[in-house]
Amino acid sequence: MQTAHNTLGPLQTNPAFGLAFRLRHPLPAQLTLCVVLLHGVGGNETNLLELANGLDGETLVVFPQGRLPLGPQQFAWFRVAFTANGPSIVAQEAEDSRQALIHFVEQLQAAYGIAPGRTVIAGFSQGGIMSASVALSAPQRVAGFGVLSGRILPELEPVLAGREQLTRLQGFIGHGEHDSKLPVSWAHKADQLLADLGVPHTLRLYPMDHGISAALHADFLEWLNQTLQ
Repeated sequence: MQTAHNTLGPLQTNPAFGLAFRLRHPLPAQLTLCVVLLHGVGGNETNLLELANGLDGETLVVFPQGRLPLGPQQFAWFRVAFTANGPSIVAQEAEDSRQALIHFVEQLQAAYGIAPGRTVIAGFSQGGIMSASVALSAPQRVAGFGVLSGRILPELEPVLAGREQLTRLQGFIGHGEHDSKLPVSWAHKADQLLADLGVPHTLRLYPMDHGISAALHADFLEWLNQTLQ
């Protein structure tokens, strides 16, 4: 059941932010926390509204729209082809979106007076990929990141931040054991990478395909509330 807070405001296209986005409405009188939620490939900024169920009423919840139009109300952060050898991405588009999202988060924090330590970025599928890309390359901008049925790009390695910065992050990896789009092996790879980088994180696996189950949603919210409090 949606709460009174879970309605979407109009699409905003302020050039200063670099990305079009919507906010959860109505805005609370006092904003102390910020959660940025990123949709997957072929989706749009309205897709993750239900993921905001249960978030603190003083949280600014932001839904950016992907930079690349794919069709009517369909957007992406980068183009990807699913091949027999795994996903093949347009790496420059992923890099451009990474930089655009870092700038976007900076603009949000400045405009609404919210500290990086009170900001989390998370997303579904390709949105989760971009969340990890932002946090692991610019950990000074966020307190944590959530990868929901996504992965961490191997192409991210050249721009990873230093270990001393990464250890201050919190990560959440939630994935379906029967994911037919991004096999669960990607979650195990992410788990190992974050351990190697010294990033404190939680790994949760679920008996589902590519999606967000009620159990994943509940675990993500619990992790999110702990991270932001």
